[in-house]
Amino acid sequence: MKRFDWNLLDAAGRMEALARPRRRTETRVTDTVRQIMDDVQARGGQAVTDWSVKLDGAPPRRLALTPEVVAEARAALAPADVRAIRMAAENVRIFHQATRPEDSQWVEITPGVRSRLVWRPLSTVGLYVPGGSAPLFSSLLMLAIPAEVAGVGRRVAVTPPSKSGQPHPAMIFAAAEAGLNDLWLVGGAQAIAALTFGAELEDGIILPCDKLYGPGNAWVAEAKKQASSRPGGPAVDMPAGPSELLVIADRRADPALAAADLLSQAEHDADAQVVLVCDSERMIDEILDEVDDQIATLPRADIARASLAEARAIRVPDLDTACAVSNAYGPEHLALQTEDAETRVDKITAAGAVFVGPYAAETLGDYAAGPSHVLPTDGGAKTLGGVTAASFMTSMSVQSVSEKGAAALAPVAARLARLEGLEAHARAADLRIEA
Repeated sequence: MKRFDWNLLDAAGRMEALARPRRRTETRVTDTVRQIMDDVQARGGQAVTDWSVKLDGAPPRRLALTPEVVAEARAALAPADVRAIRMAAENVRIFHQATRPEDSQWVEITPGVRSRLVWRPLSTVGLYVPGGSAPLFSSLLMLAIPAEVAGVGRRVAVTPPSKSGQPHPAMIFAAAEAGLNDLWLVGGAQAIAALTFGAELEDGIILPCDKLYGPGNAWVAEAKKQASSRPGGPAVDMPAGPSELLVIADRRADPALAAADLLSQAEHDADAQVVLVCDSERMIDEILDEVDDQIATLPRADIARASLAEARAIRVPDLDTACAVSNAYGPEHLALQTEDAETRVDKITAAGAVFVGPYAAETLGDYAAGPSHVLPTDGGAKTLGGVTAASFMTSMSVQSVSEKGAAALAPVAARLARLEGLEAHARAADLRIEA
């Protein structure tokens, strides 16, 4: 873990201290993803199949979530696992139903001129659920349920095949709990390309999607970026690449809890990044000692150690500076492990999700607290929020004007139009008065 003293750094040094891992933006990632995207655009489903076999060792497959398939998956899980998945799904649904945007009331701007805002769900969305070394069925719940609550017409969920070729039973059961009818076993940039251009495959057709969602590794994040930049390409939710966590700890923090939270994200991916910001050198030492002790017993210790090579421990003079450092970084996850954690939230302006106090483990948010854990990475939190029901909807303004309202507003609009040199605009307003 790289250590820095914030007060001893110049502007360039501070920028380096908050830099994301360089391998996230390696040229080979960009170039390979562009090759995959171009190939799928040109050859469609056959290209998706070829790249899937080459990279994952298996062709794309559609798994229909029939009652028999779901029952088999449920039987393969321990009863406690089934209950936990159902509780998590219910909590996610409750939160997003409570925060789903509603149409506004009419606002009378001037007598006879009324406007309102209405919300409509998207038609077709693509949901990318990370798999591979860890089947993240929790991400499926965090994407598919908000989309369901929003009222999306078609949800296309894709996830990489496991080494066995079969999805984890928890992934199948979670998909059923989220109300999905099927699940496509295809991952990586080729899955994003299929959702972008559409693909006719042996098991069916993946239709082009209006918007793509979901976290992923550097390849998936780059594929989403390239998809949205194509002419007529889909929108994307946010940069949602390898996981990030920043912990602000004070001298009274519990070192074991801070270390556990740092490792909970470090074990995700070698490209994940964790940052510790603290006002006490002694506490930094204690937390890093705890990290060393805890990592020794982790099953994914090798991945966590690779991630820690890009981790940072930053000493700051006070907690106000700690909050300023966090805002400059814009973390996906922010844990406030300070004595006055609740009051510190007002100082935070850029974070995907904030976890307040020693009991608010980031892990709780990952699985069962309700809000989606699909959050912006790579500094995206400075301008973007995480996935909500609103992420799967569009808003439209609706304007209603009476004859009286037109008489009041048309002269103003016409004059402003002529001030901009747009005569046709002005005449369209004038006609409302003359009619």
